[in-house]
Amino acid sequence: MTTAATPVIFIHGLWVHGSAWADWMARFEVAGYLPVAPGWPGDAETVGATRAHPEAVANVSVQQATDHFARIAREFSVPPIVVGHSFGGLIAQKLLEAGVVSAAVAIDPSGIKGVKALPIAQIRAVFPIISKKSNRTKGIALTRRQFRFAFGNKIARQEADSLFDKWSVPSTALPVFETASQKKDANSGTKINTAKQDRGPLLITGGQFDHTVPEVVTRQSYELYTGSAKTDYHRFDNRGHSLTMDHGWTEVADYVLGWLGRQSLGTVTGGATTRAEKI
Repeated sequence: MTTAATPVIFIHGLWVHGSAWADWMARFEVAGYLPVAPGWPGDAETVGATRAHPEAVANVSVQQATDHFARIAREFSVPPIVVGHSFGGLIAQKLLEAGVVSAAVAIDPSGIKGVKALPIAQIRAVFPIISKKSNRTKGIALTRRQFRFAFGNKIARQEADSLFDKWSVPSTALPVFETASQKKDANSGTKINTAKQDRGPLLITGGQFDHTVPEVVTRQSYELYTGSAKTDYHRFDNRGHSLTMDHGWTEVADYVLGWLGRQSLGTVTGGATTRAEKI
């Protein structure tokens, strides 16, 4: 009997390129996993190329992005684990609901349908996007100042500026509008069956001082899962939305690795893990 590395799909949120997962991928590979970090539809392979073509990422809905990552998940010979941040965390929950992944970690995930909290900090973080209806079908980038408020409020300005320079990219604005209207939309792409029993384990985490997805939002998402299959919650104290890529990222990554280990989600038995095609 042989063992093969369990695949892990990392899904970034809006306004950050998938290459920001590089350190996580290296850490997970050392831990025995097979990590991949595919971009959203329209993302180019590099930050520079993505910045040069904001039109390529425009008008992608939550469901379209979910379908994109579901196709990638199905390429593996075994169901992968998914780790998502922000809107990537919302998509991670949808993939778990769909049964195409074995477990999901949602780090500071955007609020799912049913979340009622709307903190002032969150309104301020997304206001530059939703303040213009014409942005709905566009690819929009944050300014340095907007990135500082939305992501870097709990780190030094110099570090926030460095993260902006390395990884900020334009992203589809449509998911932000979908979240803003989810209460009135019965068929919202942010809707999840939180009572589902036949799914793998889920970890939801919140950052205590996150502006883009305040901790009250992540906690309310978690509370909607009452009575469902295994769902855990963890708060990272004194952290903002940049927690997956700032100087404290190892605290988050190691907690996730520890949680996966406690669920016995490591190697798989049988032949080598394979994919139908390369990302």
